[in-house]
Amino acid sequence: MVYKQFQDLQLSALGMGAMRLPVIDKNDEKIDEEATAKMVKYAIEEGINYFDTAWGYHGGHSELVMGKVLSEYPRESFYLASKFPGYDLANMPKVEEIFEKQLEKCRVSYFDFYLFHNVCEMNINEYLDEKYGIFEYLMKQKEDGRIRHLGFSAHGSVEVMRRFLEAYGKHMEFCQIQLNYVDWKFQEADAKVELLKEYGIPVWVMEPLRGGTLASLSEENTEKLKALRPEEKTPAWAFRYLQTIPEVVVTLSGMSNYEQLEENLHTFENEKPLDPKEMETILGIADSMVNGVPCTSCHYCTSHCPQGIDIPSMLKLYNEHSFTGGGFIAPMALMAVPEDKQPSACVGCRSCEAVCPQQIKISEVLEDFSGMLKG
Repeated sequence: MVYKQFQDLQLSALGMGAMRLPVIDKNDEKIDEEATAKMVKYAIEEGINYFDTAWGYHGGHSELVMGKVLSEYPRESFYLASKFPGYDLANMPKVEEIFEKQLEKCRVSYFDFYLFHNVCEMNINEYLDEKYGIFEYLMKQKEDGRIRHLGFSAHGSVEVMRRFLEAYGKHMEFCQIQLNYVDWKFQEADAKVELLKEYGIPVWVMEPLRGGTLASLSEENTEKLKALRPEEKTPAWAFRYLQTIPEVVVTLSGMSNYEQLEENLHTFENEKPLDPKEMETILGIADSMVNGVPCTSCHYCTSHCPQGIDIPSMLKLYNEHSFTGGGFIAPMALMAVPEDKQPSACVGCRSCEAVCPQQIKISEVLEDFSGMLKG
């Protein structure tokens, strides 16, 4: 196992995420405890010492199962992470109640790592609102030793992350972002890494395989990679890519079965970062996978929109939603947008299209986006 230095700790470069544990009868809330216990045992034997769970994973059952399984091992033999569930605004006034319950569910007296969960457009105002006392409470838990290291995860934009860091950055010890070779440009992960570097904050990675999308590629792209490293399997390329980024400390993988765990452990037996030619190839593959609307965010369109819609932002979310085939990121971001500024507010006047250098049929795209969101 490859290990990374974090302060005075040696963390396994591969962490076991508990969002996609094995389940029974395809029921996400019915975790296969026996299979999970077997995977955790093997993970620990092979050197994984970082385990990541959260309040909402598997309908609230992930913390319970991980707590039960990990209670069989000495507390000092593993590092456990969980998160405050700010993705649900109803939780904002309940930080103390939730934190105490999480410790109980996980059968621990402290969390090694604890995060503000999913800082994004939808909740940034609430996370920063002192009336909820979330930051103050979590800092008090850190002072009392019930949180050893405090950080945050983010699905929001660079601008949202910057707002959070301007308020709390000097107290944040790590940050978990969605990072893979597709999202390096597609979700501006490159800019997010640079922002975190400004604050001296190391990177934790989620979605290294983008929900499994990067575990298998087209035959053409697979052959391109095989020509460079015949022995490397397709999923391993995603991890090798991350091993090339020096700011990355822990890469979390939500492994759903024993075979995935075995394969990922094999990959993390050593580091094999990409050379310049390999990096050029993998980023070229990423470009070929994303065939979105070619918006350059010049903003000519916004000055001509009678509805005042932030068209570049809408087109960016449209590209994300289209590529993912749905998902939560676009709907989540749109929760922070007033109804009269949503894609559905477009009146089809085409004034924006008259000044678009890329000649994008904006009104048609917004109509399509609106339909996708409804159905």
